[in-house]
Amino acid sequence: MFAIIETGGKQYRVAPNEKIIVEKLSGDAGSKIVIEKVLLVKSEQGEISFGAPLVNGARVEAEIIKTFKDDKVIIFKKRRRQNSRRKQGHRQQQTLLKILSIKA
Repeated sequence: MFAIIETGGKQYRVAPNEKIIVEKLSGDAGSKIVIEKVLLVKSEQGEISFGAPLVNGARVEAEIIKTFKDDKVIIFKKRRRQNSRRKQGHRQQQTLLKILSIKA
């Protein structure tokens, strides 16, 4: 059984007892969340439920394991022969989720 969910503007394929990394979600470590933006559900028997755009009544329950920062990404801009350059770094906030169950 698996589902395709949407969170943080991205889509993820999830299955029970799986861990995924998503954009930062509000909540403390150990708290449970419910994701209601489910785009597709495939059951154990092989039935596939597509949403238009969401599957009615489907939800995915997950637990927040931790919130952390991703690796640093360096942004470097340079204009040739102008003695102009700029260096910036960015670390994106992310959340590690453990999928508990999928309910269709």
